[in-house]
Amino acid sequence: MSGHSKWASIKHQKAIKDSRRGQAFTKLSRAITVAAKGGGGDIEGNPSLALAVQKAKDASMPKDNIQRAIDKGTGAGADAESFEEVMYEGYGPGGVALLIEALTDNRNRTGADVRNIFTKAGLALGEPGSVSYLFDKKGVVIVETEHASEDDLMVAIDAGAEDIVAAEDHFEIISEPSDFQAVRKAIESAGIEIASSEVLWRPQVRTEVDEETAGKLFRLLEKLDDNDDVGEVHANYDVDDAIMEKLHG
Repeated sequence: MSGHSKWASIKHQKAIKDSRRGQAFTKLSRAITVAAKGGGGDIEGNPSLALAVQKAKDASMPKDNIQRAIDKGTGAGADAESFEEVMYEGYGPGGVALLIEALTDNRNRTGADVRNIFTKAGLALGEPGSVSYLFDKKGVVIVETEHASEDDLMVAIDAGAEDIVAAEDHFEIISEPSDFQAVRKAIESAGIEIASSEVLWRPQVRTEVDEETAGKLFRLLEKLDDNDDVGEVHANYDVDDAIMEKLHG
């Protein structure tokens, strides 16, 4: 769930995913398989695969699992599966914009499942393009301020980063997806610890929500995340840290 920019929220989201590691590995494996099928099994020569593998490594997925997923995509392994990428768009509680990325072997089943989750929450999916215009696809690297200064991060600008956004306790280093790996590598090579990094749909504007709305929104996000076919859910919510702490402890 990629929501507002505060690192407290990101850390919470990471904790949720860590608690569902088995399910997360299934989703990560599927993403690797799709990337390998689309662009081949050479990580250096397939940027999409490099991103998927990096994400799996960040989640501590074993090397054997990663290789099996690559083999499935290239047809080198048994039980090769055919998945396709699907994007769903809609508005959640409080008018929060949602972009839902899914990898599925049955588009009709997944569409019905996602639509059902929205319907049970009293919401409806939107048409393609109804929400995506509110987001830009960007590489985002998070570095906590205790590990680096803005001057230290100038190596990222030299490597192609577009901007460094300073927050209270962290920096967001923003790049085009094509420059993401080079930017991340430059930061690592400078000996700076990375808290989080991924290519995601970054909202252009954010929608502030109150405690009641946030509770409804997070229940919806968790229902979506529980679906095996749903990979990532991107949302433009902004929730106060105090509310976040109260809802999730």
